[in-house]
Amino acid sequence: MKENVLDVLVYLFEHFIYAEDETAGDRDQLREELQQAGFSNGGIQQAFDWLEELERRRPQAAEVPAQTGPVRLYAPEEQARLDGACRGFLMYLEQQGVLDAARRELVLDRLMALEHDELGVEDVKWVVLMVLFNQPGQEAAFAWMENHLLEDEGDPVH
Repeated sequence: MKENVLDVLVYLFEHFIYAEDETAGDRDQLREELQQAGFSNGGIQQAFDWLEELERRRPQAAEVPAQTGPVRLYAPEEQARLDGACRGFLMYLEQQGVLDAARRELVLDRLMALEHDELGVEDVKWVVLMVLFNQPGQEAAFAWMENHLLEDEGDPVH
């Protein structure tokens, strides 16, 4: 059984959400298909909870105006789970205008909610892609991030 919540989220994103599969709205059918794909009930539930929290936080992030200013200081627990490459990548996305401060914080919240000991840049890319997909008015940033992800992987997302 696959236990990594991010694996479940990426699978959901690639096969249902991003592809705008009609199944995406039917939680029971999604759960069944995820089980058939080899994911555990616990991992599936954690992924559903993660997505619900992302949806719940969406209006808050959309209401906060874009901010520019000093570099963000990371808490010790964030530093322990996000190495310098991850933090540097987030800073790069801010500098490129892909993330503003509010969306960066939403990405960090969702990364920390994964409860993995260590996260890599690829994990960060997927979470950023999912967050931007969920944010109204972020189509250009999503497209930029999607191209960046595809460029590194060489395969289509779906």
